[in-house]
Amino acid sequence: MWRRPARGRVGPGVSAERHVRPGRTGGTAHDPHRASRPTAGRDRELRDLLADSTPVAAGGRAILLQIADPVVAAGVRRHSDFARRPQQRLAHTLAFVSAVVSGTPADAALAAAFVDRAHVPVAGADDVDRQLWVAATLFDSARLAHRRFGAERFGDRAEEVLAAYAPIGTALRVPPSRWPGSVAAFDRYWSESLDRLTVTDDARGVVRDLLHPRAAPWWVRVAMPLVRVVTVGMLPDRLRAEYGFAWGPRERRRYERAVRRLRAVRRVVPGVLLRLPGPLLVRAMRRAAGKHHTVR
Repeated sequence: MWRRPARGRVGPGVSAERHVRPGRTGGTAHDPHRASRPTAGRDRELRDLLADSTPVAAGGRAILLQIADPVVAAGVRRHSDFARRPQQRLAHTLAFVSAVVSGTPADAALAAAFVDRAHVPVAGADDVDRQLWVAATLFDSARLAHRRFGAERFGDRAEEVLAAYAPIGTALRVPPSRWPGSVAAFDRYWSESLDRLTVTDDARGVVRDLLHPRAAPWWVRVAMPLVRVVTVGMLPDRLRAEYGFAWGPRERRRYERAVRRLRAVRRVVPGVLLRLPGPLLVRAMRRAAGKHHTVR
């Protein structure tokens, strides 16, 4: 999600207010923490749930849902680099979510500044409706990943997690009032939004780059068969068909086996390790800002 912009400045002492080029159409520059950002405070269970990296398993699904919006797909197709660096794109998205949801105000502002700068050349990147959709896919995919792979406690904390994800929308320049105020409201928005999606050739081209990355490191290519099975299996039926993915009894069995295996692995991984990737990636983001002095 965040990329290293080519010039400008955001150093380690970045303020929470972002500076935006004149003429951008997505509304005023929102502080990611202005959306009445809830804090987990002393609620350790909620803090741990927000820091849990299980949603990484649904990262591909979130991207495919995002680009099922034709405007998003066109912008990504023209300006992105999934084919060359899919693993880096996923890492940047996780860093962005971790910084905004679980990080300090300075971390959230820094992540938002990276995204602002990366979106400057992208047509449609300031469209509030599209950015709300992008943020919504991150929450819904996190929710589905927790359900599929074994974090039963998510259901009891869904309202609080939804509120904790509100600053993601704000960081993407969505007015705080646009974020659904309850899970029921989110589900209504989600259902209505799904009905408006259409998979285009731009989206299919991005999917080829994302799920068949020829230039990716060997260890990414080794993991891709599992990633493809899980990503395709987690999609809504209509979109899966529009993307052209095969989905019969054999594919369903593969998906169900993959889910069982991932649940088994997650069950034995210590919680501290499940929560480790986010902070490490946020730390890398801080180093990148200090090294490159990005975003004016």
